[in-house]
Amino acid sequence: MQEQLKIAETREAERIGRIALKAGLGEIEVDEAELQAAFEEVVKRFRGGKGATTGGKKGAGDGGGATSSPADASGAGAGSAGDA
Repeated sequence: MQEQLKIAETREAERIGRIALKAGLGEIEVDEAELQAAFEEVVKRFRGGKGATTGGKKGAGDGGGATSSPADASGAGAGSAGDA
């Protein structure tokens, strides 16, 4: 059971890493604590401002929030690209 959890966490970390690199996160220098705070804000946004940010390993909670906001995600990306 622990091994399955470890494999699932590794898979999710790789997925999030690929997305971050595609978005250009690897090209900027940012303090790790500042980056974690920014990720926590993203978690709040996709959960509708609800829930604790420290419990980010809940698979059902993460999936539910992401499926309810795909339009917001594309809108945010378009806004960021327009601003840059």
